[in-house]
Amino acid sequence: MNTPIDPTNAPPALPSAPGKSPPEPRLLDQVRAQIRLRHYSIRTESQYVQWVKRFVLFHGKRHPRAMGAPEVEAFLSHLAVEGHVASATQNQALSALLFLYRQVLGIELPWLDEMARAKRPQRLPVVLSRGEVQRVLERMDGVYSLLARLLYGT
Repeated sequence: MNTPIDPTNAPPALPSAPGKSPPEPRLLDQVRAQIRLRHYSIRTESQYVQWVKRFVLFHGKRHPRAMGAPEVEAFLSHLAVEGHVASATQNQALSALLFLYRQVLGIELPWLDEMARAKRPQRLPVVLSRGEVQRVLERMDGVYSLLARLLYGT
C-alpha cells in the first residue's frame, strides 16, 4: 500500500558534530575534481594522477603541502638521471606537479617558473648539396632512377 510521504513526519537529519566540517577530500580526488572542472582530457587526468602518486611515493608518502622546491627538483632530477626518461616525459611530470601546487593546493611556486625545463634535442634535417644529389642520381638506373628524378624534381 502506497502512502503519501508527509514532510512534517520525516526522520530527523543526523546531527553533525558542532564546529566540525566534513572531512576534506583526499588529495588525488581533489586533483581529479580540479582537472574535470577545467575539462581536461581523461588521459591527462590519469597521467597527472599517476605523476602525483609517484611524487608522493618518491618522498615517503609525505603530503605535497609539507614539501617544497628541493623535493620537486629532486624528483625531477631523479626522473632524468636515474629513470632515464625522455625530456617530454620530464616536462609532463613537471606540468602535473605545477598543476597540483597551483590549481589544487593553491600554492604559487615562483621558483619553478624560473626552472629550466628539459628540452628536446634539435634535429637538423639532412640536406645534400647539389653536387651530392647529382652524384646519387647518376649512380641510379632504370625505374629507380626515373622515380628518384621525378620525386626530386630534376
